[in-house]
Amino acid sequence: QAQLVESGGGLVQAGGSLRLSCAASGRTFSNYAMGWFRQAPGKEREFVAAISWRGRSTYYADSVKGRFTISRDNAKNTVYLQMNSLKPEDTAVYYCAASTISDYRGQGMDYWGKGTLVTVSS
Repeated sequence: QAQLVESGGGLVQAGGSLRLSCAASGRTFSNYAMGWFRQAPGKEREFVAAISWRGRSTYYADSVKGRFTISRDNAKNTVYLQMNSLKPEDTAVYYCAASTISDYRGQGMDYWGKGTLVTVSS
């Protein structure tokens, strides 16, 4: 059974950093585009970042460009989101997701994790 499990969330002060990890199992996720999405309290879920199957292409929301970096290690079936210069508005539940399409073109994702909470205090 396909499974995505996020970790690394927590409480951090504004200006700090966190690294989220997403461990994938049950399928050949190394062939899939992977992404991170987030949902803040009272808001809809939004796109944060995505990476193509070999990691050659990355995509970011304007709100995180220059502060967040997505990467993947296919040998470990793991995707990462390095978050620097965090702001209170980055507070959200962060979800890992996978698409069976090898590159990200804004398509809907096929698999989702349960999320990890990131709280940024001011």
